[in-house]
Amino acid sequence: MARDHLLAIDQGTTSTRVVAYDSRLRPVGQAQAEVLPTFPKPGWVEHDPTKLVDSVGPLVTGALSAARIGADRVAGIGLTNQRETTVLWDRATGRGVGPAIVWQDRRTAPFCEKNRDRRGWIAGRTGLVLDPYFSATKIAWLLDQIPGARDRAEAGELAAGTVDSLLIWHLTGGSRHVTDATNASRTLLMDLRTLEWADDLCSFFDVPRQILPEILPSVGDFGKTRGLGYLPDGLPIRGVAGDQQASLVGQGCLEAGQAKCTYGTGAFLLVHTGGEVVPSTRGLITTLAASLDAGSPQYALEGSVFIAGAAVQWFRDGLKAVGAAPEVDRLSESADPDSGVLFVPALTGLGAPYWEPEARGTIFGLTRATSVADLARATLEGVAFQILDLIDAMNADLPVPLRDLRVDGGMAKSDPFLQFQADLLGLPLQRSPQPESTALGAALLAGLGVGLWPDPASAAALLQEGGQVFTPREDEAWRGAALGRWRRAVESVRGHYRESR
Repeated sequence: MARDHLLAIDQGTTSTRVVAYDSRLRPVGQAQAEVLPTFPKPGWVEHDPTKLVDSVGPLVTGALSAARIGADRVAGIGLTNQRETTVLWDRATGRGVGPAIVWQDRRTAPFCEKNRDRRGWIAGRTGLVLDPYFSATKIAWLLDQIPGARDRAEAGELAAGTVDSLLIWHLTGGSRHVTDATNASRTLLMDLRTLEWADDLCSFFDVPRQILPEILPSVGDFGKTRGLGYLPDGLPIRGVAGDQQASLVGQGCLEAGQAKCTYGTGAFLLVHTGGEVVPSTRGLITTLAASLDAGSPQYALEGSVFIAGAAVQWFRDGLKAVGAAPEVDRLSESADPDSGVLFVPALTGLGAPYWEPEARGTIFGLTRATSVADLARATLEGVAFQILDLIDAMNADLPVPLRDLRVDGGMAKSDPFLQFQADLLGLPLQRSPQPESTALGAALLAGLGVGLWPDPASAAALLQEGGQVFTPREDEAWRGAALGRWRRAVESVRGHYRESR
């Protein structure tokens, strides 16, 4: 039987998904299950590492069953993951030592505030800003707060990494402690140009270098399956990338100037900059893009907002205003468009381009006439306004402004949301024809790694064209007025929480 299929494991913030693809990158079977984080204190977000690992096996079995193929048809495995989420585990047992600290977590904000004067140095070395979002301060917190962890780490008993490293450790029976360059670029510990762990950064954050994984290209040899009950030994893991870089590949943004936005739990806007490192002057991040070969590294500019789909989840579960997320669309369409209600969804701080970790969500314009429908509309619009800020910042850094935007993720299924986003940006938005472009990107990388196609161009040609396009309906005067309202609201939030520090 020919090995002509690929398995993509996509471990996200709120769920794990496994998708089986054929050799033309068509999804033929998938399975998904929620793996929800917990919120033990205000600003704290955690996962149980054991639940992350245990979620994979049943979903692999389910995806293969849905595809009606056996594991003997699998040529290779691709892996993509929620980035920055940090785990410390025992090398002997593979069990987590303490919780996995999620990328949204803000517990290390005091350290970042105390060391604000080092931001320029850190940005120059890593392309990142000093913020709790990234992994280094999370690793240090785990080492310092878990009894005996630092001593055990320095004795070689513990390993640290992002979720990709944890899953690869388990998929390979503990034989490989590795990560890929895109995930490593999110830690504050990797030099952006050498693609190696930097001793001075490890020293600054007090992270022992020996606990960190080996850094490999996104299309690399990450080991083979071993000791699993749901897959045979020997299946190669050959494509790994952080979720947003995988989505950039899956959306077909493979050349400089192409951009995509993924509306997941957070929202992530990336523009490919080719082999050029483009520093940001506007609070954006310079990061690695996944390379389609092991040659010269590829880069991207990125803007991240912490709350996108999570705002809809809050509206559903926190306010208990609806029973299911799709109901928010219908509710928002019945809202008064002139209600004046505006929501700044900084539920876990403001991300790019502001980087205000202490900010919190704020609603403006409430009156006795305000309805639940008005709040639903404001929730969707608040996410779109944050993307407007990112696009403005990105255009200031790029030699040529963006001409269009490709979009995917859960909120991209919403027609009214995407139409408002297009109106606000004044750009056409193209919705991905495949809703799971993150998993698709991981599968493409894995297929290249195992030689399923002769070259990257052949693989890229398989990505589906098409997808619905949303074109702007509003004029510049409308956009200017909307932007002015939003900017005044954001500055009010920033000013309030700065004064409360």
